Amino acid sequence: MRPPWGINMIGKDFLLESDYAQELYDKHAASQPIIDYHNHLNPQMIAEDYQFEDISEVWLGGDHYKWRAMRANGVEERFVTGDGDSFGKFQKWADTLQHAMRNPLYHWTHLELVRYFGISEVLNPASAKRIYDQCNAILKQKEFSVRGLLRMMNVEVLCTTDDPIDDLRWHKAIAADKSFEIKVNPSWRPDKVMAIDDKANYVAYIGRLGEAAGMEIKSFADLLTALSKRQEYFAAHGCKAADHGFNDFPDRDFTESALESIFAKALKGDGVTSEEAAVFKSGMIFHLAKMNNEMGWAQQFHIGAIRNNNRKLFKKLGPDVGCDSMADDKVAAGLSRILGKLDEENCLTRTILYNLNPKDSEVLMSMAYNFNDGSVPGKMQYGAAWWFLDQMEGMRQQLEILSHGGLLSRFVGMLTDSRSFLSFPRHEYFRRILCNELGNDLKRGLLPKEEMEFIGKMTEDICYRNAKEYFKF
Repeated sequence: MRPPWGINMIGKDFLLESDYAQELYDKHAASQPIIDYHNHLNPQMIAEDYQFEDISEVWLGGDHYKWRAMRANGVEERFVTGDGDSFGKFQKWADTLQHAMRNPLYHWTHLELVRYFGISEVLNPASAKRIYDQCNAILKQKEFSVRGLLRMMNVEVLCTTDDPIDDLRWHKAIAADKSFEIKVNPSWRPDKVMAIDDKANYVAYIGRLGEAAGMEIKSFADLLTALSKRQEYFAAHGCKAADHGFNDFPDRDFTESALESIFAKALKGDGVTSEEAAVFKSGMIFHLAKMNNEMGWAQQFHIGAIRNNNRKLFKKLGPDVGCDSMADDKVAAGLSRILGKLDEENCLTRTILYNLNPKDSEVLMSMAYNFNDGSVPGKMQYGAAWWFLDQMEGMRQQLEILSHGGLLSRFVGMLTDSRSFLSFPRHEYFRRILCNELGNDLKRGLLPKEEMEFIGKMTEDICYRNAKEYFKF
């Protein structure tokens, strides 16, 4: 074994358990640029090349993964999302991290300290002040601005997550700045169009969508027209992917007249029944996916999250504060119905399926492969380990399930799904796990050493080239 670097845990061969794994990572994975095709980064901060005030802001400012862990460690809310002082929050995080061993946050945090700041010391309550001061001194340097942080990780393309009503002003500003080489594309995320059962907000949202499209939306046909106009606008500003989130997949037949009737009822401000909402959502999913195909976009279906479970915190802080969990709804029948109808009408675009509940892993893998048609290698994808599954064992399981039922070589690889500009070592984490799995198979004789050249190329493809070709970047 070569000598370790960084802390004992984050050595040069961290997660790499064989010479084959080390060779695959060093020669084929480590140097690949990053294409982060799904994240929740703030494009305004990229456009303005934001400089963070301190490490607490960049680490704790919007990271609900950390907030969730801190609450579990007994940290009061003012040191999580409240008005606690900066070092107080950092100290609470350092204490929480020591209690978070075996949580992925433990590895991610130390990877970030080593990769961005060159800090090889373990973060714990005793080292917190020293590390806090070191990080803050480094963050004051110009090259540690938002753009600098992205350059450090060899990022080539980012896809943010954007509502159809967004004017994309910050994406336009980024594209116009010829001094910045990283592509920052919007992604189409029309979830609010689906939320017809949100009586309190739906009508107002449809009004804002009409304003963005330059028209009044009076009917379901108008809604589709407005969405089409907004898609054209997004495409003109670099969008190449759609992204959809579903608690479950409603399994309902629908007619155009039924969709018109239900939409008209909602526009009047009348509440719709749960059955009407299910019918509308089934039809809306179909039409949105059909439109994605017309645009030539890839689409991503994120399935199985119950959001904002803690009503008290939702009322106080709003969404995305660390109170979401796995759903346990049925997904196969509704997904089969929608994908089958799209395929039958020759309007099923390149599609990635992600599950949050591990009970659905084999379901989504097997469902995706029902609808490959030979037109595009890897057209239908079982997506990367997502959210609660985005950890060592979850990534291994995703690779196993994909390999057993599909073609690992066509996989489009990892994403951050993050709001943090320090999250990009998660790509390294995935790449090391990928190389270790392949290396172990080579060591055990489950893969032929004679195919090492192809396995090396396959590693490069999964880390970089497959995503570049799949999304047409």
